[in-house]
Amino acid sequence: MSDVTTTDLYEVTMALSYLREDMWAPATFSLFVRDLPPGRGFLVTAGLEPALDFLADYRVEREDVEEFATALHRPVRDLEPLLGLAFEGEVCAVPEGRTVFAGEPLLEVTAPLPQAQLVETYLLNQVSHQTVVASKAARCVLAAAGRPVVDFSLRRTHGPGAGYQAARLGVLVGFAGTSNVAAATALAVPASGTMAHSYIEAFPGEEEAFHAFARSHPGPVTFLVDTYDTEEGVRIAARVLRDLGRGTGCAIRLDSGDLHALSCRARAMLDTAGLTDVRIVASGGLDEYAVARLVRAGAPIDVYAVGTRVGVAADAPYLDAAYKLVEYDGRPVMKLSSAKVTAPGRKQVFRRAGQPDVIALWREEPPHSARPLLRTVMRGGRRTGPPDRWQDARDRFRGDIADLPGPTLRIEDPEPVQPVWSRALQKLTASVRASIEARFRPDHLTAPSVTAASHSSTLSAGAP
Repeated sequence: MSDVTTTDLYEVTMALSYLREDMWAPATFSLFVRDLPPGRGFLVTAGLEPALDFLADYRVEREDVEEFATALHRPVRDLEPLLGLAFEGEVCAVPEGRTVFAGEPLLEVTAPLPQAQLVETYLLNQVSHQTVVASKAARCVLAAAGRPVVDFSLRRTHGPGAGYQAARLGVLVGFAGTSNVAAATALAVPASGTMAHSYIEAFPGEEEAFHAFARSHPGPVTFLVDTYDTEEGVRIAARVLRDLGRGTGCAIRLDSGDLHALSCRARAMLDTAGLTDVRIVASGGLDEYAVARLVRAGAPIDVYAVGTRVGVAADAPYLDAAYKLVEYDGRPVMKLSSAKVTAPGRKQVFRRAGQPDVIALWREEPPHSARPLLRTVMRGGRRTGPPDRWQDARDRFRGDIADLPGPTLRIEDPEPVQPVWSRALQKLTASVRASIEARFRPDHLTAPSVTAASHSSTLSAGAP
């Protein structure tokens, strides 16, 4: 199975029709999120780098044509117009690691119409999934309030590829490491892991298990202490660590129960044993909500290991993302379906210090002291520069987070920033809408545009 055929069938049928109708003019598609998921104050862009890799290598080969023909139950010769088609377009995108909000384009593709259409599914898949996981992971970093967070999600993610992505996205937003050995090696980040309850159960008792583990691992060790009785497990771990002269860099891990109460008791026991430098690691169904509660309660937990709920973004596992045509052959277009109105034309997003972002047209001049978020990352089907590093994305994330208002960063009941439209975008939207209504005039198109009106009402005086 190739990446080319990893697409929805209707992309193929539309592209084939475009080719037969000689509709080869440039088209611009905009990928954006209509609304933030519940409980989110912001999103963190991710998935651009693998998307660009896909586009740079995109080419329809003979075996792809054969697969398309099989899926459509048609002769291969009918699909041969697609043979050799490659991506030769331009991509303007928000780099990974930036914070973004509803309605803002994360990327825009401008290419001959069949090319721009065929790549829709893969781009949405990569950007949507990775953005939602990166945003969940970012909230865990915020909730931990400076304490290290590590990724334990591999065994519960939706496949090994998603597990690698979760590890990469975690370190992109500030995680200290991952349990995923392949990801840790590829990303050159610390691998983190301890032992399972099955390891403890394989020995006659916890003391034997801890001693055996320490004999195999001369470096710092972490003992899992809640297999049977947690407080007794802490007591045994403390005795083994003290007897072996271990301390600095070592830890115990709590994986179940009342983590606040257990961590307080464990800290007291370790301190009484003279092991003040032994850390406490907490895991077991944690996400940003649980971490925030523990931090707020003053739990003496040094490291948080998050897994399932973060790797699959359990409370908000998808984005209401769309990839919509906004311009074809120089003509701005828009969709007027109820609750799914789109804005026409190629766009830019301007970020202003202390004010909402401005969604504008591509050629507009920026407002005073504003910075454009989208940059040209691909031209003629080739990257305009070297691949972005996750370290650079992490730096962008840290800078953006530092600039967001406190209510937007809240874990509970955050207040998202609402972008505004530029006057030029409002004007173009009204013009295109009027043109469509003049041609079709169905009753449901004659009502005022709620989307345009809402953006217009919040437009600040400083916007263009």
